[in-house]
Amino acid sequence: MLPVQKKNRDYRTLEEIRQRKDELLEQLQQDNTKFTTLWNNVFLKREENSKTDYIAGLVSNGIVAIDTFFLIRKLFKNYGSLFGFTSSKKKKRK
Repeated sequence: MLPVQKKNRDYRTLEEIRQRKDELLEQLQQDNTKFTTLWNNVFLKREENSKTDYIAGLVSNGIVAIDTFFLIRKLFKNYGSLFGFTSSKKKKRK
């Protein structure tokens, strides 16, 4: 979080204090509108997916899962001994 910079101002009249109060009120209102729009965007209702979108998502996730499985299998096959998952099986020649 960034530190808040405090500006030292000398207020000499009541009018200066009122002007500063109005400035701060305007800034608070702007920040409040930004906050409410961001808050409302968090809870936007998502569109309902049709059955075809649901099935397409399942197929896509399945393909990613299979691809990940093959990638991990290939990596462990080639580099598994580095992590201690396989023992080195070298055949001794006589």
